[in-house]
Amino acid sequence: MRNIIVRVHPSSANLKKKDQLAWKIAEIATDKSKINNDVVEMVINRIIDNASVAIASFNRSSVISAREMALAHPKKNGATVFGLNPKIKVDCEWAAWANGTAVRELDYHDTFLAADYSHPGDNIPPILAVAQQTKCNGLDLIRGILTGYEVQVNLVKGICLHEHKIDHIAHLGPSVAAGLGSLLRLKTETIYQSIQQALHTTISTRQSRKGEISSWKAFAPAHAGKLAIEAVDRCMRGEGAPSPIYEGEDSVIAYVLSGSKHKYTVPLPRINEPKKAILETYTKEHSAEYQSQALIDLARSLNKKIKNLSDIKKIIIETSHHTHYVIGTGANDPQKMDPHASRETLDHSIMYIFAVALEDGYWHHVKSYTPQRARRKSTVKLWHKIITREEKKWTKKYHYQDPKKKCFGGKVIIKMKDGSSISDQIDVADAHPSGKRPFKREHYIKKFRELTKGLVNKKESERFLKAVQNLKKLKSSDLKSLNIELDSKSKKIKNKKKGLFF
Repeated sequence: MRNIIVRVHPSSANLKKKDQLAWKIAEIATDKSKINNDVVEMVINRIIDNASVAIASFNRSSVISAREMALAHPKKNGATVFGLNPKIKVDCEWAAWANGTAVRELDYHDTFLAADYSHPGDNIPPILAVAQQTKCNGLDLIRGILTGYEVQVNLVKGICLHEHKIDHIAHLGPSVAAGLGSLLRLKTETIYQSIQQALHTTISTRQSRKGEISSWKAFAPAHAGKLAIEAVDRCMRGEGAPSPIYEGEDSVIAYVLSGSKHKYTVPLPRINEPKKAILETYTKEHSAEYQSQALIDLARSLNKKIKNLSDIKKIIIETSHHTHYVIGTGANDPQKMDPHASRETLDHSIMYIFAVALEDGYWHHVKSYTPQRARRKSTVKLWHKIITREEKKWTKKYHYQDPKKKCFGGKVIIKMKDGSSISDQIDVADAHPSGKRPFKREHYIKKFRELTKGLVNKKESERFLKAVQNLKKLKSSDLKSLNIELDSKSKKIKNKKKGLFF
């Protein structure tokens, strides 16, 4: 790996392309680095994971809306839409929109946390959609996905967006553009322009994950993927982009991020160095914000140790800066304590999540979020006894560069009414690569079967699992096999309201 120093340059400096971050990323996208077997296997895992959560969210409102919008843009040789017959094809950008929303809806796929946040699996829907439409093969798809992950993970390591209240999809647009460049074997110049366009068009505020969190939380990454596809399309036609997008005098760094005097350090693999960043990412066992994963596991454990939860006086969660200020009481969001809050908001409330997991001893992607569950009197009472606070040691652990030392947990102190206390702590989730029970292929398949049960018949499930595990050998005509069709008996809900796209 090498460290790239990124800073603002005055226009008079006329910064050369080869010295710009977007160009260096484009070079990574065009190199012919060796593809190792372990990363291929992880790509397969993440395609399975994406399919699992996409099908599970099939009849949720945002997913229905995105799918119906996509169906208004049919294309004979286009891309498939999750859940529908593979003969149904739409424009790849709209397939990316529909599938990206479905993947993101439940907040249940993979994650990478560093200086900023990310869900690298958001790269898969747009890259897969373009691969299907352009008749790419399985190996092409692997190469594109690996680049997407590599770029996003390393941007997340080097450039913090959230401190400036910019949503993390601003790293997704460039990573998708780079991934598409690898997929299609585009020229460095074309990818360079695409990355810049994608960044320019995908900058948005973090209000999408603050306050009254709405369905836009699911739409946001799908939108970034769609915009990245459009950027690549324009640049393939010879169009250009605002440049230099990172380093320019009026650039993203200069006026959106830390300003003209700040220096960012972005790690990137050397040319022809194998892309391994996907191995640093981790998926979710529980459908909730990743920083709650370990604490859910801890709550499940504590459930067995406390006989009567009504005897609890107060619960303190000592954790990292990110957890405290994003999903904890440090966010100062009253909505995070509101029994009538949206599912999206509850998903970003560690106080709610910990209370439910402590009461129930488990977590479920549907049952744990129902209005009835959120408004249960005992839950509300327990929920409002929970506070979070930042402890520097947990923040330090959060920011470790070594993935084996990096932690996303915390310490829980439960104070009882009789004056006694119970405390325990956890570094990483059980399913984390460094956890008690790291996710392996068998766990991804188990998750797939659990989430698609009652929606996809056994024959279709086994067909998909066989196809995806043969990814490296899939021909261009076979990529439609990575779609999953719902059982004909499964209920397909439609939106009663109509928009512009009928």
